[in-house]
Amino acid sequence: MSTTYSLKLHDDSRIPALGYGLWQVPMATSAELVSRALRTGYRLIDTAEAYYNEEGVGEGIRDSGVAREEIFVTTKVWNTHHGYTQTLHAFDASQRRLGLEWIDMYLMHWPSRTRDAYVETWQAMIRLRDEGRVGTIGVCNFSIGQLQRLIGKTGVKPVLNQIELHPYFQQKALREFHHEQGIVTQSWSPLGLWWQSPDPNSSPLQAPRVLELSERYGKTPAQIILRWHLDSGLATISKSVRPERIVENFQLFDFALAPSEVRMLAGLDRRDGRLGPDPETADF
Repeated sequence: MSTTYSLKLHDDSRIPALGYGLWQVPMATSAELVSRALRTGYRLIDTAEAYYNEEGVGEGIRDSGVAREEIFVTTKVWNTHHGYTQTLHAFDASQRRLGLEWIDMYLMHWPSRTRDAYVETWQAMIRLRDEGRVGTIGVCNFSIGQLQRLIGKTGVKPVLNQIELHPYFQQKALREFHHEQGIVTQSWSPLGLWWQSPDPNSSPLQAPRVLELSERYGKTPAQIILRWHLDSGLATISKSVRPERIVENFQLFDFALAPSEVRMLAGLDRRDGRLGPDPETADF
């Protein structure tokens, strides 16, 4: 796999910095969109058992014409399959649905506070990695305390934590902990859009500072924000079901923000910026 625009994980593997995500992408269109994304240039495909489109993702990978070894595939175990044996079975099922000989990264989708089995789930994921069934392992939506417990109980650090992160919700304390531990931060909802948002016009896409940079660079507000993620040292997952937006969201590599501009957007952080569930209180 090319190391261009990729990040090194603490186990010495690498992950593309920009990925195409499949959340809320219907099974019926997932194969076509994955194939299109890969032909556009994306090399990271991010799905999950809870997205109900793994079969389409595998089909799109096979139809894309891109060599499998050039593609980094991530899927995730859902909360209802937490526990040691359940996680092993969930991985087998995801691999069957994807129809792939190997999976590059397996993530725990949420810590599932109410089930309180994420340590056992992580132990099963360690086994999958050690047996060579998956390339590397990480988590999503873990807080500092949850990461500390996971590492303390098993001695194994996730290579990555995929979290909600956008200009209005930057999770600076968590990112600093990641940096100290050598854990890569990967952003979901990088544009600050959420399916339950009461007012889409209140997103960072409408922020005056973003619009100023959009005009300065001749780029869309979405491109400015996605480039901000990359220039902040973050991996990020973009998503769209519109072919033109899939292309647009990948056109980030012919410009870069100045350090002062990165800091300017870092100043947009808000105390009330979270859109999705809080891992410390979520009960699903």
